[in-house]
Amino acid sequence: MKIVVAGASDVGEHLAIILADEEMQDITMMDTNATRLEEISHGRDMLTFLGSPIDVRDLRNCGVEKADLFISVMPAETENLLACMLASRLGVEQTMARVDSARYLSTEYMPLFERMGISSLIYPEELAAEEINTIFQNPWARQYIELFGGSIVVIGVKVRFGAEIVGKKLSEIPTGKKKSFHVVAIRRGPETIIPTGETQIEHGDILFFTAIASDKEVIRQISGKKKVEVGRVVMIGAGTTALRTIAKAPRNIDFVLIEKDKNRINEVQNLLPSNVTLYHGDGRNTDLLNEVGLSYAEVFVALTGNSEVNLLACLIAKQFGVFKTIAKEENIDYFSVAEKLNIGTIINEKVITAGHIYRALLGQDTSTVKSLTVANADVIEVVAKRGAPIVGKPIKDLELPRGITLGGVLRNGVPFLVDGNTIIEPYDLVVAFCHDIPLRKVRKFIDS
Repeated sequence: MKIVVAGASDVGEHLAIILADEEMQDITMMDTNATRLEEISHGRDMLTFLGSPIDVRDLRNCGVEKADLFISVMPAETENLLACMLASRLGVEQTMARVDSARYLSTEYMPLFERMGISSLIYPEELAAEEINTIFQNPWARQYIELFGGSIVVIGVKVRFGAEIVGKKLSEIPTGKKKSFHVVAIRRGPETIIPTGETQIEHGDILFFTAIASDKEVIRQISGKKKVEVGRVVMIGAGTTALRTIAKAPRNIDFVLIEKDKNRINEVQNLLPSNVTLYHGDGRNTDLLNEVGLSYAEVFVALTGNSEVNLLACLIAKQFGVFKTIAKEENIDYFSVAEKLNIGTIINEKVITAGHIYRALLGQDTSTVKSLTVANADVIEVVAKRGAPIVGKPIKDLELPRGITLGGVLRNGVPFLVDGNTIIEPYDLVVAFCHDIPLRKVRKFIDS
């Protein structure tokens, strides 16, 4: 598969790297910055082309006519749209453009974009806002992912001394008459563990469960987590992600939004709904945080453009007794630091965007690809095809490649969890947890 990624931005860099790691065929990164191209491609199996994605001659010289997919993630929205239009006219069947406006996601625009040759749009800030709002609904979880329309969920929870499951082997944990959950992975320090029944849960482990959505309370209780309703959120950084998060949140949540840049304050003050109070100042200033009543908030969200500021602000918020902290971290190298500092949930737009793009790469039978940020792993929702290696045998008899764990199935609209005796049938919707294995290999095992 020939893929051209236009734009050596942070998103483009991360995307090109993971595509190369996925052992895709023929990845080309295109940009006008020779230094960035060299930095991104060094030591990786990808091609680079120095040229402008909005110049037809450069696109032709890059060989875009032979591409199966053209992805434009340059900083400028208009350039991304134009680049995709040109690539489509040159023969590319599928194009994806990064945009900076929620209005383009509305149904009235899509027919227009399709006629222009733009297959789909990528709006990282919108995707991040959706993730943050999911956490608002389940603040006790580190990560909460809905699958099959919400009928099955994947939940990441950090457990500590006092939780009833700490110190027990997985086989010793009662699951009730019907199986309530399945532990698909454990993050322990820097290591991701694919557990067995003999794996013992330790203090500080981050457990990733699959469960029927109606049983999520069982996971909360056995993990020793307090049930909290979110009524007040303090947020720093009035960027696009913050505004989209507020726009998508329930109106019964009161927001305090703190922004340091006075010009940005002037830009957004008339765009905010009535449940938002806007403050000018530094979100790390303890006097200001006292003034806005941080100690009365259930959630603190740091969404500035500076990863260090976001980490520090969350640490300060924890000193105020905030139940949940969320930090936007675009530097993937900081993930381990954030975990050591016990930052609640990490939001990374590059990782979220990559999962969104994966769905297009893996085909129409894959409806969900989500990254478990802390565990360096992915969750994939895919249709089991007739004749695939996974179909027709008890799971315990399958020679699953190392790094794959099956978590749940949706069959004829009914969700259920799996065990060693479960037999996958043709056209089942299957949840697979994937660690340190290319997603295309996972897909091949399930639906080929």
